[in-house]
Amino acid sequence: MFCKHKERDTYEVPGGHRESGETIEETAKRELYEETGATEYLMEPVCVYSVTGKNRVNKTGKETFGKLFFADISKFEHELHSEIEKIEFFENLPENWTYPEIQPLLIREFLRRKNGL
Repeated sequence: MFCKHKERDTYEVPGGHRESGETIEETAKRELYEETGATEYLMEPVCVYSVTGKNRVNKTGKETFGKLFFADISKFEHELHSEIEKIEFFENLPENWTYPEIQPLLIREFLRRKNGL
């Protein structure tokens, strides 16, 4: 499942940044709901990862860390209440990524671990 932001023509997996006082698990659940409308799901951690380099959210370029989760979603709300225009399901990974340098790598890592490789 991929999200399309209202202001972009690209796709991304649900995600975001931790707010003050949140655990990383709370952040993952909040972002999943905000960006997909998922209300019933099973979520499990996949891995911790790091990114080094300047980007729109990391002005210093220093190494930052994130945590990847997998969610098996069984129920969605009928409407999205966020900056996301729509969610879409693809049989193959999309070609037009919002974050092409990290998100395809994270998906490959999830698949590698899922398949026990």
